[in-house]
Amino acid sequence: MGNWIYEKLLPMLEYLPYVLLFGVLAALLITLIVTLVRYRQGKPVRRSARDTLWGYFFIMPWMVGICIFFLGGVANSLLYSFYNLKLDSGLQLTPLTGVDEAGNTVYTPLANYVSVFNKELNFPVTLGNFAVSLVLQLPIIIAFSLIIALMLNGKIKGRGVFRTIFFLPVIIATGPVMSQLTAQGVSSVPMVNQNTMAVILADFPEFISQPIMDLFSQLILILWNSGIQILIFLAGLQKVPTAMYEAAKIDGASGWETFWKITLPSLRSMILLNSIYTVVTLATNSTNPIIDLIYNATYAVTKGYSYGAAMTWLYTLVVAILLLITFLIVREKKEKKSKDVFRQDMEGRARAAQSKKLSKMMGRRKTA
Repeated sequence: MGNWIYEKLLPMLEYLPYVLLFGVLAALLITLIVTLVRYRQGKPVRRSARDTLWGYFFIMPWMVGICIFFLGGVANSLLYSFYNLKLDSGLQLTPLTGVDEAGNTVYTPLANYVSVFNKELNFPVTLGNFAVSLVLQLPIIIAFSLIIALMLNGKIKGRGVFRTIFFLPVIIATGPVMSQLTAQGVSSVPMVNQNTMAVILADFPEFISQPIMDLFSQLILILWNSGIQILIFLAGLQKVPTAMYEAAKIDGASGWETFWKITLPSLRSMILLNSIYTVVTLATNSTNPIIDLIYNATYAVTKGYSYGAAMTWLYTLVVAILLLITFLIVREKKEKKSKDVFRQDMEGRARAAQSKKLSKMMGRRKTA
């Protein structure tokens, strides 16, 4: 089995980016040909199909670049995790071998992955702490970003200045600046006493108490990671038709009802986008202890690059599972008509108000 993996399966990883690129180009070419044939035959081409075709045309340079320059490195990293990589005299990939019960030498492609759990005793614990911290930090960042976006979306003076202030930490709080801020203790809330929190959480298990302590010790930095999310929510709020709010106000809906029935459902896709972006940002943050473990293992004398690549792919698998769970929870589900009567009624009234305004404008033009 190991011999077949090394001889047949693993060499195919080098061609994976080019296969994906060829598939994308082939799909785009087939769509273009079908569209041209239907156009020549006089058959109508749906507007959604034309928009999709133009969309793929504009993102084609990015897709070509990511397949050649990004996915190539990703495939090589996965390939190296199944070998013993040495850089003594050029790049040397040595297959991993072991001894079975009969004393025969056999290939063990998964040896690096097994060694991660045997040698890195802190790795599973750190992964668990990261998952719990993510569960605690994600709703705080999303809620804070939404609240600030709702405030900045109002008619207030100096709105552009406040947008710049909330986005500025995204630019300056990176790399060495982040390390210096953390070392000086500006990441925690001054009113929160860490010793008091430790006493309160003393009866909880460590995998729960430790992430909560980290949450309060880095609360300022967590809120500083909300700049991009605030801008995304602002873009979504500005796309909500004002006629819907006017119709709700005429019907006597309160601000709370308007938020839950109009604003929040309209931002469902933005919440999903911000949730996925936040998970990826927290997973790749420089203050993440898992990143330090992978970095130290990669440049350790007894471990090496292949060992670090195996740790990276295990961490990537955990992050992918968390992303899948986030997507399944936050995704926009098909709503039943009986559960969304209020919003449908508001949309109908908004369309009626818009048509009424349009008819008035047409009447004025005729009289003029």
